[in-house]
Formats: sequence, structure tokens, C-alpha cells
Amino acid sequence: MEWWKLGILALVQGLTEFLPISSSGHLVIVEGLLFEHSDFFLRLSIALHAGTLVSILIYYHKAILYSVLQKPRVMGLIIAATIPTAIFGFTLKAIGEAYLESPFLAGCMLPITGLILIAAMKRPEGTIEYDGLTYLKAIVIGIAQSFALLPGISRSGTTIATGMALGLKPQAAGTFSFLIAIPAILGATVVEFLGSDASPAETSQAFLFQLTGAALFACVVGLFALKWLDNWLESRQLHYFAYWCIGLGFLVLIWQTYLLY
Repeated sequence: MEWWKLGILALVQGLTEFLPISSSGHLVIVEGLLFEHSDFFLRLSIALHAGTLVSILIYYHKAILYSVLQKPRVMGLIIAATIPTAIFGFTLKAIGEAYLESPFLAGCMLPITGLILIAAMKRPEGTIEYDGLTYLKAIVIGIAQSFALLPGISRSGTTIATGMALGLKPQAAGTFSFLIAIPAILGATVVEFLGSDASPAETSQAFLFQLTGAALFACVVGLFALKWLDNWLESRQLHYFAYWCIGLGFLVLIWQTYLLY
């Protein structure tokens, strides 16, 4: 695969994995616009998700150490939030995996993400830190995360909005959103890797070098995106991302309708 194509996909993944605009939706759209579908995309997707997972581990290393060493209860909250995501994820993958690669579905779901963000910004600011969540509230946030398996539904946007609706401070909602992203992204990456059969071309030294480069680029872009999102959360201006999701969603629907006729 050409390096410039890898760069585009890594840039899109690094930005949209963390900004509340849906990485899966944007990757499906970019793939549909610029590339012919290929089995190479499965391995590439695994590498890009691994890169952004490293971004979370670096950016939130203090919160992770705090959760493990000083607040073991937070680990319980993360597990509680992960359970509904795992159940819904395996179910959706089993019954509707083909739909998860549909640009048309992404176009339908992106405006929903936009409306979720607008609704979140209209709520009064919460007062709870993420370690003050109840287990029930953590499960509710986990259920919200499970819907992000649909292309166009932003994982970060949905979980942050749900956390804020449950009384979390905006930045606390962001932190908890990415703490529960660790097992979600790691689990999805492992499942995809174990379920894929690599061709000889996919195990070549050149292709593995490309995957490594794409993952590193996605990681670096992801770190900038996380810092950017933190600033947006502090200023409570997520509605700008909402306008992007709504506008892009309608453009994608027009594009997909045109292809049908």
C-alpha cells in the first residue's frame, strides 16, 4: 500500500478515535472514497487501533496508576462498564458484521452522534469525579459505549455525554471514557487478530514495516487529539464537533444515494 494512503488512514484514526466524531465512521467513509476494499485493511485496522491504544496508555498513565495503586474500586468500575460492551460487541459481530463496514450506515449514525453532543452541552455541569461513580452508573456508561460499535456513533462522544448526563465533571467524564476504552480497544484488537488469517504478503517484512509506521503515526496524532479534546471539554464547546458530524452525515447520505442511482 502506498505510504500516503497509510498516512491518511493513520491520521484519520489518530484524530477520530479520540475526538467525538467516530473513528469507525470516518475510516469506513475514507475507505469507500479512496480505496478498494481489501483484506489488508483488517491487519491495518488492528495496527492503527494498537497505535491509538498506546496513546491512551501514555496520556492517561497517571490515572491508570492511580486506579491500580490507590483506588482499586476504579478497576471495578472499569470492569462493570466493560461487561455490557463485550456482550453487545460479540452479539453484533455475530449477527451483523457486514453492516459495520457500510458508509450508508455511518451517514445515518453520524447525525445521531451530533445530536448526542448538543444535548450534552445543554445540561448543567456535573460535580462528580470519575472515582465517585456508582457501579450502576458505570454500567450505564458501558451500555452507551457498546452502541459505538455502529459506524458513525462516536465511542468517546457517547460515553462522555452519558457520563456528563450522570453528573460527572466534563474532564472526569473524558478520563473515565478513555479508561474504559483500554479494555474495549484491547479486546476488539485481540479478537480481530485471532480471527484473521494472514496471507504471505501480509507477513512480509515490507508490509510489517508499513504497519509499524502507520501505528506510530496514529499514536502521535492520538496524543495531540487527546490534549485537544481535554481543552474542548474544559471550555464545554463540544457542539462544534456536533455540527461536523451532522453535516458530514448528510453529505455521506447524499453520496451513497447518488451511487445507488
